[in-house]
Amino acid sequence: MRVKDLRKSYDGKIVVDGVNFEIPKGKVLSLIGPNGAGKSTVMGMISRLIASDSGIVDFEGKELQKWKGRELAKRLAILTQSNNVQMKLTVRELVNFGRFPYSGSHLTREDEEIVSQAISYMELTPMQDQFIDELSGGQRQRAYIAMVIAQDTEYVLLDEPTNNLDIYHATNMMKIVRRLCDELGKTVILVLHEINYAAFYSDYICAFVDGKIAKFGTVDEVITKENLSGIYNVDFEIMKIEGKPLSIYY
Repeated sequence: MRVKDLRKSYDGKIVVDGVNFEIPKGKVLSLIGPNGAGKSTVMGMISRLIASDSGIVDFEGKELQKWKGRELAKRLAILTQSNNVQMKLTVRELVNFGRFPYSGSHLTREDEEIVSQAISYMELTPMQDQFIDELSGGQRQRAYIAMVIAQDTEYVLLDEPTNNLDIYHATNMMKIVRRLCDELGKTVILVLHEINYAAFYSDYICAFVDGKIAKFGTVDEVITKENLSGIYNVDFEIMKIEGKPLSIYY
């Protein structure tokens, strides 16, 4: 997937300004930056939830906008911040939605097996018949990830997956993100506010400031004292834990 010269304005204000980058396959890429930097808008455009004013997203050799919805949904899955389902659904019923691009509402035996595997992978089998609104926040997030796994796409886009989770559940969510890449071979793109989660669990970082890319590269290339201090306009220090750069700001 290649992003080429993406631009977006709202009410005359430029929020994304000439963004270009290539998403590495089979890796975890985190989009970071201050509030209003444009990262969630870019995520919306590369998932086709937001129309760009100009520029293109080249996906598997074809412009993203030219993909038919059902075919795109077999290759790319998006989990947004506002993923609260209002219907009274069990975990299994929610995960079934991941198979809709393939079989619609008439799931085959193969679909049912894939759903069961996704539920098992996320360790939700004992609660698969519970209603979503009866689960804890962490359990609910795992159910949504199970739905994404059942969709069986190579690309997984997650917009602030740790939002509103406590440290325990947020850390577990990031471990799941890493497993999606390392064990299932997914290419994962996520928007994160927590820099240390991005540093510890990602392969690549794309940092935004004022609608433009400030830095793009590996974790070691981007997560430096100089880069972060310039991006966030606060003082940073960097230390290493298990060979990974972690930041302290003050």
